[in-house]
Order: sequence, then C-alpha cells, then structure tokens
Amino acid sequence: PADNPQVAFQPVMCQHCNHAPCETVCPVAATSHSRQGHNHMAYNRCVGTRYCANNCPYKVRRFNWFLYNNNDEFPFHMQDDLGRMVLNPDVNVRSRGVMEKCSFCVQRTQATILKAKNAGRPAGDDEFEVACSAACSTGSLRFGDVNNPKDEIVRLKNDERMYHLLEHVGTQPNVFYQVKVRNV
Repeated sequence: PADNPQVAFQPVMCQHCNHAPCETVCPVAATSHSRQGHNHMAYNRCVGTRYCANNCPYKVRRFNWFLYNNNDEFPFHMQDDLGRMVLNPDVNVRSRGVMEKCSFCVQRTQATILKAKNAGRPAGDDEFEVACSAACSTGSLRFGDVNNPKDEIVRLKNDERMYHLLEHVGTQPNVFYQVKVRNV
C-alpha cells in the first residue's frame, strides 16, 4: 500500500452540529442554532475573536482576512458588470475581520419557504437545494429533511455505509458521509 497510495477527495463543510462547540465560546453570540437545526452566523455581530474556529473539531470555519469591496487586489468590483456577476447577489459580502462558514445556503432555504408561503402552500422537501448539491455532477452531495420519513435522505442515512466525522467527539453533526467502496 505504501508503494501505491490511493487518495480520495472528501469535502468537509460545517457539520451544523446539534451540540456545536463553536456556539458556546462566542463572546457576542454571533453563532447560534436555528429552528431548522442549522448553525447560523450573524456576520454583523461577529467581532473576529476566532474562538469558534479554535473550538471547531472539524476546522471548517475561516477568518476573512480580505476586504473585497473596493480592494485593488480583488479584481472584481461591484461597480462593474463582471464584478456583479462574480459575487452572489443574495449573500452580503462580509467585511474583513469576521468568521466565514457554510450556511447550508440559508438564503436559498428562506427563498424557497417564502415562495411557498406566497403561493399559500407548505414548501415541499424536493424544492430545497443547496449550491453544493446543485453543482455536484455525480449526485454525491445531497440535502434533505431527516425528520421526514418519506425523504430520500432518510433512506440514505439508514444505509450501513453512512457515518459521521469525529462521531466520538459528541457534537452530533447533521452531515453524513458514506464509506467509499473500492472493488480492487
């Protein structure tokens, strides 16, 4: 095995833990738990202590070192057409000095809920899609409601190959991974 190592790519994002160690150490409560089970950030409240990053066992929080708006080192400005296309118009560009993390595309989730509410109906589970699963050409990344027994994600979750990263830490993450099978 040492002569012919095999490498596998495993993307790791915020695990949106039910017992998130990052939430308890923030001195200004910039990170909290939502009703939907997501670990949310209030970016305008964050003071950049980086305690949350130090306390995250998955090391998925990032400190924003850059000021993207009106920065000559960042070639895309919001003042020109190309710059407006590069940045997501539904997400505020955070300033330098705050923590960044995966939000499970809260802007997409809220837009789906609002669209269904305006139509006078509940949002269907098949209407929710996050950017990473939408961009995944192999269908390896999935997003769903584990509380709905009819959702396909429940069937996947119950597969014997599913596991949590660092399960022994006790954070109770909401992200599952599947063991890769190699037929060699």
